Amino acid sequence: MSVIVSTTTSFPRHYYPQHMLLTAAQEEWSLKRASILKPLEQFYTNVKVKGRYLAWPLERYKKPATFEERNNAYIETALELGEQTICALLDQIQLSPQEIDQLTIISTTGIAVPALDARLMNRIPFSRGMKRLPLFGLGCLGGAAGIARTADYLQGHTDESVILFAVELCSLTIQRDDLSMANLVASGLFGDGAAAVLMVGDEHPRAQTGMPRVIDSQSHFFPATEHIMGWDVTNSGFKVLLSADIAQLAQSEVRPIMEAFLGKHELNIADIDHWLVHPGGPRVIHALQDGLCLPDEALTLSWESLAEAGNLSSASVLQVLDKFMKRLQPKPGAHGVLMAMGPAFSAEIVLLQW
Repeated sequence: MSVIVSTTTSFPRHYYPQHMLLTAAQEEWSLKRASILKPLEQFYTNVKVKGRYLAWPLERYKKPATFEERNNAYIETALELGEQTICALLDQIQLSPQEIDQLTIISTTGIAVPALDARLMNRIPFSRGMKRLPLFGLGCLGGAAGIARTADYLQGHTDESVILFAVELCSLTIQRDDLSMANLVASGLFGDGAAAVLMVGDEHPRAQTGMPRVIDSQSHFFPATEHIMGWDVTNSGFKVLLSADIAQLAQSEVRPIMEAFLGKHELNIADIDHWLVHPGGPRVIHALQDGLCLPDEALTLSWESLAEAGNLSSASVLQVLDKFMKRLQPKPGAHGVLMAMGPAFSAEIVLLQW
């Protein structure tokens, strides 16, 4: 088993309330289609987001930008957040960068070669022999999958430590000339942010009682669903794919997967004390709650995360985990489920125990 030792979350310095972002979007897109004013207001209200952090100051989004310019901004901001977030994580637990055995980075909103992990080696004094693992393309699934794959690694490296870092700058992917429903909804739902998690093997000195342990994980792939979520890579950058079918899948398909997974551990849904769920959007949160028959308070942190910063893609479920670990101390033996859904379409479920 592996242990989650510590977590932290960080954001770009530019923050705007949702009403200000709505006004900016209406000013931009009403010039192209006057009838878009009312639908935009509905989208921005219905997503239940109160405000979001952005990589650029708001005025910069009103100017044309090439794919190259936005990707350069992605690299610059992602590295700033990487250094800030990882150093804060290490400071929290008084651990030296030299003591980290692997750095795993999740991101799907920009491209960098050398990857972000390699570039961070020149900003943070990690061991030159530290292993690095950049993961691209997981989207909203990334935070949960990162926890699961890190736990898999630590099963075979029980005395090692791994930092998982997720950073997404979704605002840099919004297409100014795309008036599709997917792009308009995405412009009101997704935000920018980062999160880091320190995990260790169960023989590592930092593996303490009372910390959440990863008991097991389950991946699930839904066939022929590539159209539901992802990117079309175009001359102007990443163009979002976002289908209304996500909520239906969440409501109808997740419960049997969850029951089969928990059943392997002689558990059922009612035995789970804590739910740490990616806040994909109001329809998806409601669908999961209804499909799993969860009480209203079960997904409070997901709703809170969504309201405070919007959907942060891979970083969101780690933000939920960070909120949980800073506020709550579950009873010994309590079980939790951390889960997210993302491109392919697919789901990742992680079983935790304190």
